[in-house]
Amino acid sequence: MKQKFEIIEHPADVGFRAYGATLEELFVHAAEALLALACEPEGIEEREQRTVYASGRDLESLLFAWLAEILAAGDAEKMFFRRAEVKELQPPDGNRGGEVRGVVYGERFDRSRHHPGTYIKAVTYHQLRVERTADGWRATVYLDV
Repeated sequence: MKQKFEIIEHPADVGFRAYGATLEELFVHAAEALLALACEPEGIEEREQRTVYASGRDLESLLFAWLAEILAAGDAEKMFFRRAEVKELQPPDGNRGGEVRGVVYGERFDRSRHHPGTYIKAVTYHQLRVERTADGWRATVYLDV
């Protein structure tokens, strides 16, 4: 799988499709799409890290919670993140919800060096989908901007 993500057009919001050979890779690539929309990643240094934990009853709500936690961590501390790692992912099954734990790396906003992109207000459930494909996994996510 070569393509990590692609930005998709939407009349009112912005969205992306993320791809991964595994669920862990899908969650990393979805986070990278979110981060790339917020700020040009090349200008962000990995000076600090934040632990991210999310849970969800199904794959869609788990991905939603993961992205929402990353967005909230950056917004609360006025940080931009360059990279995300999934340390542990337990997908939901019929008896229990799933969990994901990871780390995001970045730094506090510096007006002289960072070039903010799209201001993202929230991750949405609008047409949110996580699905298995012949190559692995694909997610479609729309963001409120």
